[in-house]
Amino acid sequence: MSFNAIVIRKDESGYRVAKEELDESTLPEGDVLVAIDHSTINYKDGLAITGKAPIARIFPLVTGIDFAGTVRESASGDFGPGDRVVLNGWGVGETHWGGLSQLARVKADWLIPLPAPLTTRQAMAIGTAGYTSMLCVMALEDHGVEPGGGEILVTGASGGVGSIAISLLAKRGYTVVASTGKTSEADYLKLLGAAEIIDRATLSQPGKPLAKERWAGVIDTVGGATLANACAATRYGGVVAACGMAQSLDFPGSVAPFILRGVTLAGVDSVQCPMPRRLKAWERLAAELDLDQLEAIATEIGLDEVIPTAQQLIEGKVRGRIVVDVNR
Repeated sequence: MSFNAIVIRKDESGYRVAKEELDESTLPEGDVLVAIDHSTINYKDGLAITGKAPIARIFPLVTGIDFAGTVRESASGDFGPGDRVVLNGWGVGETHWGGLSQLARVKADWLIPLPAPLTTRQAMAIGTAGYTSMLCVMALEDHGVEPGGGEILVTGASGGVGSIAISLLAKRGYTVVASTGKTSEADYLKLLGAAEIIDRATLSQPGKPLAKERWAGVIDTVGGATLANACAATRYGGVVAACGMAQSLDFPGSVAPFILRGVTLAGVDSVQCPMPRRLKAWERLAAELDLDQLEAIATEIGLDEVIPTAQQLIEGKVRGRIVVDVNR
């Protein structure tokens, strides 16, 4: 059986990406074969497809760190044909063939059951970005940041992680301040629940080791000077959940917020996140996320549109989440 996929190749002809028709026999080893309904394009996928960062570790590689679909064949007692499943991370789309494809063969340990009442399309409107957002919210909660306790800053607010983080936080009663370079998206961000919009330029340049205390908590998706400035302005005992590097991998900051104000910098990883916490995050997403707002956050494309859309994502021209219907 043949199937279509977005494939990265690197050889003497260079680095290139294309939609290709492949044979099922070329799929890598794994104990579950999934017929994929929907995938998505995350920032990491954009980096892989454009070659802007060394995300792809094997070649050829079917890219895509996410998918949702239906089990077609299984050698695992945990899943059987007909089960609807979701996959995020575990090196898929990096060291193992991924989800921008009509078929995937993976380890059963990487899959979770699709939580009711989500559809596969809704699961990929959430995707790793939304799942990471929930992990960030959980990190704030774990360290005692509660609704009514002060303002929560969300950076990279118009992106996938930022958009869903705003929606989740606002629904739980937090006061959210959205930082974005797209001031034209103010109405969109307020629709999601942001109480205030600030220009990312106020945070993106080198700043002082300590600034006036403002944030009770922060969800940072961009890193670099923005993360350093967010930490510098976090209130005593506040928490900064760091999950991204859209601006930079660097942290040009100071230890002052941590040793003088007791600020916690909580790293959030979605790729190797332990299964119990992963399941909890997805259960909460299914129960708490406003699905009507999710529709406003998501745009759907077909497999043919993935490569140009990935370029637009890296250029900062994409709002919210991109769902990929791999069968059109």
